[in-house]
Amino acid sequence: MNCELGQKIAAVLGRICIALLFFQSGWHKIGAGFEPNVKVMVAKGLPMPEVLLAITVAMVFAGGLMILLGWYARTAALVLAAWMIPITIYYHGFWSADPAQLFNQTTHFMKNLAITGALLHLYAMGPGPCSLRDECARKDGAAA
Repeated sequence: MNCELGQKIAAVLGRICIALLFFQSGWHKIGAGFEPNVKVMVAKGLPMPEVLLAITVAMVFAGGLMILLGWYARTAALVLAAWMIPITIYYHGFWSADPAQLFNQTTHFMKNLAITGALLHLYAMGPGPCSLRDECARKDGAAA
């Protein structure tokens, strides 16, 4: 396989993988997970948990779709990365976790850190070939 074909395939597969993560998260939140998520948000002291959760669901679906299609993928990646930072710190602060939850919360924190890193990489490098629109690309098709 030549390098150019490999890059195209990797770009598309990478966008599919990260988009699926956000689709699954959104789907879980609107299914049986809506009320339990609201209860967790209430327990965390967040205001208007139903509204915040609805915004979250819309954001993860829209962001996932934008990344999948490569349409304003940099913008979607940056917004999702910015959202991941407080979520990760607020929900997975392993430094204050109960000893029984230390490993679980550390694992979730590190997983979210890796996802944030992937999103920042997508923001920096763009969606790659086979995308609908790279907002940083010049008219001649070369990266800006």
